[in-house]
Amino acid sequence: MDKKSAKGWLYILPAFLFLGVFLLYPLVDVFIYSFEEGFNFASQSYYGVGSYNYAYVLRDPYFLQAVKNTFLLVAITVPVSTGLALLISLGLSSISRLRELYQTIFFLPYVTNTLAVGLVFMILFKRTPYTDGLANLIIGLFGAEPVDFIDGPYWAKMTVLCLYTVWIVMPFKILILTSALASVNRDYYNAARIDGTPAWRIFTRITVPMISPTIVYLIITGFIGAFKAYSDAVALFGTNLNAAGMNTIVGYVYDMLYGSSGGYPSYASAAAILLFAIVLTITCLNLLISRKHVSYLS
Repeated sequence: MDKKSAKGWLYILPAFLFLGVFLLYPLVDVFIYSFEEGFNFASQSYYGVGSYNYAYVLRDPYFLQAVKNTFLLVAITVPVSTGLALLISLGLSSISRLRELYQTIFFLPYVTNTLAVGLVFMILFKRTPYTDGLANLIIGLFGAEPVDFIDGPYWAKMTVLCLYTVWIVMPFKILILTSALASVNRDYYNAARIDGTPAWRIFTRITVPMISPTIVYLIITGFIGAFKAYSDAVALFGTNLNAAGMNTIVGYVYDMLYGSSGGYPSYASAAAILLFAIVLTITCLNLLISRKHVSYLS
């Protein structure tokens, strides 16, 4: 190894150590815990090794409900937030005056505390003895009956959770997409306009292919972020998510460790490994699909 290579390895050594201590070691440790049956934190002992923890978790109705909630959240919020962010970014890119002001306004929810935003959403949608909430007041204008979106039916609670999640994640996507749109070579647009190309064809044939790497990045990170959702549900429905029927996979892992069902690290580890496998599989599928549909030419 020459001197230049040795210096390069020395520069990246801290990053390797950091990833090894805080990423690789915990992942291996959790994987081992997931096969240790009846593991006890206090005595650091267990009574067997096998796949019972996975079998228990996969049969647990709370885990199955959490999987259902998480997949619904992912399937709804990722495409909706990405599509809305793209439309808003196109609108911001088409204006020149006050663009920076509008960008700042749209970015404010991202830097606001998620629990604070959740409290606002809860006030807007929750029915109380004194008021039906702003959302129900708007619904009432169309002659519909008021709905308890916080303590009511499942579809109502899932609607609020999806709206809240979209509201939280969309500002970051707007910022990234606005930057991507600004980087597209304007010569393509000028040439298309000279040829009389319709606006929708410019969008589908020029804009989308040019920013497709950014869109794929946002979709992949959106999937990962949605699968890790937990604080969103807590902000709206409180800490007892199992009772509300709105728990997520991450919330299930937390409950198995510290919540009302706490004291079962082996079950929590098995659920965490299952979540890791789900996210890894979907990420790999997204990467495989993007190879055929993403253009990295600029």
